[in-house]
Amino acid sequence: MESSPPPWRDRAERKTGAIMRSKKEYVLDRRLKSALKAHGDALMLFDAMLCDEELRELQDYANTVSIRRLGFNDHGPVHMREVALNAVRMLELLREAGVRTSLETDEAGDFEDSVCAVLCAAFMHDIGMTVGRQDHERVSCILAAPVIDRLLAGIESVHRRIIIKATALEGILGHMATRRVHSVEAGIILVADGCDMERGRARIPMSINKTPQAGDIHKYSANSILRVEIVKGEKKPIKIDVEMESEVGFFQIEEVLLSKVDSSTVKPYVEIYAGVNGTRREYL
Repeated sequence: MESSPPPWRDRAERKTGAIMRSKKEYVLDRRLKSALKAHGDALMLFDAMLCDEELRELQDYANTVSIRRLGFNDHGPVHMREVALNAVRMLELLREAGVRTSLETDEAGDFEDSVCAVLCAAFMHDIGMTVGRQDHERVSCILAAPVIDRLLAGIESVHRRIIIKATALEGILGHMATRRVHSVEAGIILVADGCDMERGRARIPMSINKTPQAGDIHKYSANSILRVEIVKGEKKPIKIDVEMESEVGFFQIEEVLLSKVDSSTVKPYVEIYAGVNGTRREYL
């Protein structure tokens, strides 16, 4: 009996309409499932996301436009999964430290609702790149709204659907640090997005684009980042520890990550360290 093809089979072989995943996506999905195992509704939402063909195509095409047309780094399925993992990890660290989410503080929802909102925001924050870079966060909201409605249709409570959708859209709209965000959930998306800067994210555009062009500093700085860890902090609930192989990586820290942390509602709960060749800088 012929065995089933692996879930990361090449996309060129996708003939039946089934949603195939790359090996990297498959690994990240397993990690996300593990991170969400204690959150039943969020886990069901995540499974629904993986089965949603429109969402997958939006993520795929966002990456095509970002890398091939515009020469930027990864803004597709892998990036959005990395942001989701980062965000869920930070939510758990804040909860462990006794920091409540905004939905909890407002007495509008519970922690489970916050996890669902963060998942939606992480998985859809860059789908506006299907149209272009400028104002892509606004376009992402327009494209995401009906997808979120469809994914949340199984939740009976209209109230829960509204608060999850609204909080997710704030996270999407605010992820570029161009406008003020007010919820802890949206602030987490800002930082989670900024933390996806390891060298793998720049691998494809580095191999495709050989001639110098605008935005290259982002690719070269990201390519020098060896490791980003989000762990329990020594002074604050969240510690972001970055290891790089050359000083060009400090551009990614100082111009990208710090700008997002400075605009985030979770800044008071974050400490950041970065180092190269055994020397370390403490930023927060």
